[in-house]
Amino acid sequence: MNILLKSAKIIDAGNSNLHLKIRDIWIKNGKIEKISKKIVPNAQTKIVDNKNLHVSRGWLDTGVSFGEPGYEDRETIKNGLLTAAKSGFTDIILNPDTHPVPDSSSDIIFLKNAAKDSATTLYPLGALTVKSESVDLSELFDMQNSGAVGFYDYKKPVSNSNLLKIALQYAQNFDGLIFSYPLDKNIAGKGIVNEGPVSTKLGLKGMPAMAEELQIARDLFVLQYTGGKLHIPTISTANSVKLIADAKKKKLDVTCSVAIHNLVYTDDKLESFDSKYKVKPPLRGKADIKALISGLKTGVIDFITTDHRPMNIEYKELEFDNAFYGTLGLESAFGVLNKIFDTETAIALLIKGRKRFNITDIEIKEGANVSLTLFDPTYVSEFKKENITSSSKNSMFLDEELKGKVIGIVTKDALLIN
Repeated sequence: MNILLKSAKIIDAGNSNLHLKIRDIWIKNGKIEKISKKIVPNAQTKIVDNKNLHVSRGWLDTGVSFGEPGYEDRETIKNGLLTAAKSGFTDIILNPDTHPVPDSSSDIIFLKNAAKDSATTLYPLGALTVKSESVDLSELFDMQNSGAVGFYDYKKPVSNSNLLKIALQYAQNFDGLIFSYPLDKNIAGKGIVNEGPVSTKLGLKGMPAMAEELQIARDLFVLQYTGGKLHIPTISTANSVKLIADAKKKKLDVTCSVAIHNLVYTDDKLESFDSKYKVKPPLRGKADIKALISGLKTGVIDFITTDHRPMNIEYKELEFDNAFYGTLGLESAFGVLNKIFDTETAIALLIKGRKRFNITDIEIKEGANVSLTLFDPTYVSEFKKENITSSSKNSMFLDEELKGKVIGIVTKDALLIN
């Protein structure tokens, strides 16, 4: 593989020598061979010379669902990774949102093998408990040895406090990362949307913010007692940000993420009763969005995620009460984030997370293994179904204006240009 990126503006705030500089980047046999103002290619070189070409370290999504095994009609691993690559992600962390869930080392090996030969690298999460039933812990140690980067019962809270305590204590023996989904099911009850004026007006069952916040408070008390490493995925309320900020002041080893759509839309969107806006956690209010964005800027919230969840049409085009949760997010991620934040901030958020999940970090320097995302941050377009590579089409960002487009990715084993 011999590739030359011509006149690429490098966005890499961690490298003051190259940040915001325009350079040619020569890639040979999976490594960055040379970075210079001008490189003359040989005849065997593939040249990438797009208008307004920008380059950053490869992007990581810390929470993606596909479907395989069990729900291949939603998405296969192969097409899911192609979607991720075309969306600019060189690495994704795969949620255990399958049937059966991956709760053994052989399941993790299956997922890793199914992802071979893809431009984007897949890092699987193992189920925290057997069958994600919150009764017995899964084979955590064996799964980590087979490649699992954390343990999570997808969108299911660890309702048994003692089970969370044992998991955090046990995982310290091998530096394992425990996920705890922030939802108190007793408080949430049958709620399906944010509890507030909109849910009352529409006659939809409300899920109070307290259901998320109580669970986070409990998790943080347990973490303070046990030690260990805890990750709280997809927080959505202002008070959740405050609880985690206080925990970090106490030096607890906790991280959290937020879904991109929870930074954009409020529950006002539900007035159309369109199930593409039915997600978990639900869309909240303006004050929550303000706090979440502030939390990202201050570092209280560690990572963004697309919370990408393909869902076949027969499970989304139902009455709102009966429709399944989930939205696509990979294809629209950069174009949405680049509207919320300036480009440098958006890129900084998209590359974060590797250290937390014990994934080898990447650099833009001569001699480094190549893992780059190529993009144009100024391109404005309307997001349409034809822009969706996913097998399912359940995106809440359809017909929205996006700012920026992904040109492609270059990884150790592949070049993919849109």
